[in-house]
Amino acid sequence: MSFQAPRRLLELAGQSLLRDQALAISVLDELPRELFPPLFVEAFTSRRCEVLKVMVQAWPFPCLPLGSLMKTPDLEILHYVVDGIDCLLAQKVRPRRWKLQVLEMRDVDENFWTIWSGARLLSCSPEAMSKRQTVEDCPRTGEKQPLKVFMDVCLKEKFMDEDLSFFSGWVQHRRGSVHLCCTKVVNYSMSILNFRNILETVYPDSIQVLEIWNMCWLCMIVEFSRYLSQMRNLRKLFISDGCRYLLSSDSQEQLVAEFSSVLLRLENLQMLYVRRVCFFRGHLDQLIRCLRSPLETLALTYGFLEEEDLKCLPRYPSLSQLKQLNLSHGALRFIRLEPLRALLEKVAATLQTLFLVDCGIGYSKLRVILPALSRCSNLTTFCFHGNDTSMDALKDLLRHTGRLSNLSLETYPAPRESLDNRGRVILELLTPLQAELMRILREVREPKRIFFGPVSCPCCGTSPTEQLEFNFCLWGRPA
Repeated sequence: MSFQAPRRLLELAGQSLLRDQALAISVLDELPRELFPPLFVEAFTSRRCEVLKVMVQAWPFPCLPLGSLMKTPDLEILHYVVDGIDCLLAQKVRPRRWKLQVLEMRDVDENFWTIWSGARLLSCSPEAMSKRQTVEDCPRTGEKQPLKVFMDVCLKEKFMDEDLSFFSGWVQHRRGSVHLCCTKVVNYSMSILNFRNILETVYPDSIQVLEIWNMCWLCMIVEFSRYLSQMRNLRKLFISDGCRYLLSSDSQEQLVAEFSSVLLRLENLQMLYVRRVCFFRGHLDQLIRCLRSPLETLALTYGFLEEEDLKCLPRYPSLSQLKQLNLSHGALRFIRLEPLRALLEKVAATLQTLFLVDCGIGYSKLRVILPALSRCSNLTTFCFHGNDTSMDALKDLLRHTGRLSNLSLETYPAPRESLDNRGRVILELLTPLQAELMRILREVREPKRIFFGPVSCPCCGTSPTEQLEFNFCLWGRPA
C-alpha cells in the first residue's frame, strides 16, 4: 500500500492565492521571497499568464531559469514574460525589489525550482553554475545593466524557429537594454542572409562555441570572418566544407589572410576543428603562427595536408600543450611522419586523445611514430582503425601501446591477413588473430575497451565505424 506525500504548506498557499488572480497580483510586492519560485511554477502550470507577467516585474532573484520549465517553445507565455520585462525597461526608476539580470532559456542541469531547505531557497550548485555564464560575465553599462537572455542556437533549417525569431525581434527592438547571449551557436544549413541576421543580433562576446557545417561559398567565408573577429571569448571553433571547388592562388591567399587576421584576435581559443576545408592546404603554417593562446584540441580531418603543413605543427608553442589531436581521414600515405613524431614527443606529457583513423599509415610510417607514441603516458583514447596494417605491424604497435597504462579506449584495424580480396573481414580468420593480439597485450596490461576491425563490442553493441567518431564529437555530423 502506497501513501501520497502530503502537499507542502507553501504549495497549498500558492494554489489558494492563485484562485483570486487580482489578489495574487496585488500582494506580489509584499510576498516573501521564498514564495516566488513555487508560486511561479503554479502560475506557469495553470497558465495564469497575467500573474506571470507581474511576477517577472517583481522577481527577487538575479536569474529566472524559464528554460528548465519550458521544455518546448510556448509563444503565449513568452509574450507575457517579455511584456512584463518591457514594462520595467520603460520605467525611468526600476522597482526596489527587481533583481532580474538574466532570463535563462536553456534547460540547465540545476533544479532551481525544487531545491529548498525549510523556507530558504538554496543557491545553485557549483557544478551547475560552472555550466552557465553568470551575470558578471557580461559587461555592465552604468547603473542600468542590460538584461541578458541566454539561449543556445542550433540552426538546422533555412529559417529560424519560433522562439529564436521571437527573441531576435525583441532584442533588435530593445537594442542596448537587452542582450541576446548565446554561449553556443551551431549552423548546419541556414542561408547566409538569415545567419548574418542572427550574428548581428547575438551579443558577440557571449559566444564561446561556434560551429559552421557548410562554408562552401566564398561569400560565406568572408562574411563569417568579419563576425568571427568580434567573438573575443570564443573557445571552440568548428568549420566544415569550406570551398569544395578549385580556387585560384589569389583567392586562396585572400582567404588564408582573412582567417589569419581573425585568429590574431581570438585570445581565448582552445579548440580548433577544421573539417574538409581545402583552402588551408599548403598554408597551415600561416594560420598556426597566428594562434594567440595554447590549444587544447586540434582537429584537421578529411583534409589534404601537404608535407610542409605537417612540418609546421611541432614548431609553435601554441601546440605544445595539446590534449586532443585528430588527423583522421587525412592523406598521410605520401607524407613523411617525422614531424608528427616530433609533435607527439612535444605533447607526450599532456596528450589524452589521439585519432589517426583512415590515414593511410602503413608499417614503415607507423614505425616512425611508435617510439614517440609509447611516451604519451597520459593517453586515454587511441583510435587507429581504418589503416591498412599487417599482423606484424599490429604486434609491434601493441607492444608500444601496451606501456600506456591509462588507455581506456583503443581501436585498431583488422589485420590484413584476415581480409578477403575486397577488403572485407573474414571472421573465421580474424578470431584466432585477435586472440593472439590480445595475448600479446595482456602480457603487459589488461585492456579496458578495445576493438579490432568492424567488430561490435559485446557489452554495448557499438562498433568503431558506427559510434566512436560520433561519441567523441571530433568530426562527423550528428544524427
